[in-house]
Amino acid sequence: MKLRLLTLAAMFAALCAIGAFVKIPVGIGSAALDTIPALVSAAFLPSVYAGAASMIGHLSSSLYAGFPLGPLHIIIAGEMFLILFVFTKLHRAGLRIWKWIFFVFANSVLATLPFYWIISPGFFVTVLPEITIATVLNAGIAIVVSPLVERVMARVKTHA
Repeated sequence: MKLRLLTLAAMFAALCAIGAFVKIPVGIGSAALDTIPALVSAAFLPSVYAGAASMIGHLSSSLYAGFPLGPLHIIIAGEMFLILFVFTKLHRAGLRIWKWIFFVFANSVLATLPFYWIISPGFFVTVLPEITIATVLNAGIAIVVSPLVERVMARVKTHA
């Protein structure tokens, strides 16, 4: 069972890294689709593993972009870990709608809020709409893809 968990976690982390290469221009920067696999992984992985997949996804996305915020990406990766950790807990508790509301609010507003003081209020105001668009885009795709992946995984379990 441990090997299966580690394999699934590695697979979702790799998919997050691949999603980091898919960039969609929004405003000044671009939105990466690196969070979708981590959101989908909430149905299959414990909270810690889903959070780790998200953290790896963010770090690979920022590495691909050239670390525009430098070491501050470590803070963002930690935020992503916590957000996916809680998201997975909400999923396990059966709070299907609340997990998405939490994710959009936490990933756009709460995760960006520390940079109001770390960098500047202007940075916060500029980045918030872009991060919100990226968050809604990632969540929207994950909402569509998650049930399909869950059905496939259920079929694999019955046929394996």
